[in-house]
Amino acid sequence: MMGGGGGGGGQMQQVAQEIEQMEQEVDAIDEEIERLREKQTDIDEAIEAIETLDSGSTVQVPLGGDAYIRATIEDIDEVVVSLGGGYSAEREQDGAVDTLETKKETLDDHISDLQEEKAEVETEMEELEQQAQQMQQQQMQQMMQQQEQEDE
Repeated sequence: MMGGGGGGGGQMQQVAQEIEQMEQEVDAIDEEIERLREKQTDIDEAIEAIETLDSGSTVQVPLGGDAYIRATIEDIDEVVVSLGGGYSAEREQDGAVDTLETKKETLDDHISDLQEEKAEVETEMEELEQQAQQMQQQQMQQMMQQQEQEDE
């Protein structure tokens, strides 16, 4: 009888480890979603700047290391936009906004995919938690039965 109880404990430990791994996966998905939302905010800010700035406007350009330099925009229709994969292209003002909007939509799609993945993992976690509760109840019943048998 004790051997069976020990096996149940091993199963419980395995289920607990799986639940913990799933919790870590959910946390990683949340972090990725947050990172993508930050990118979307950056894109929104870039779009707003492109739409509101004019040629001749003075802007602060980041140099890196939290250092900036003031610069004057010579021509707002010469916006260099990253296309991904290490490639960039010069676009006119509306084309730059369109490119950025497309990037934002791609991020939206990726966020949606991640949210679906998170929901699936959470559903699996709930199922495992229910399984763990059932295993606990079975172990309690077995222990109570053993106690009854020992008392007789």
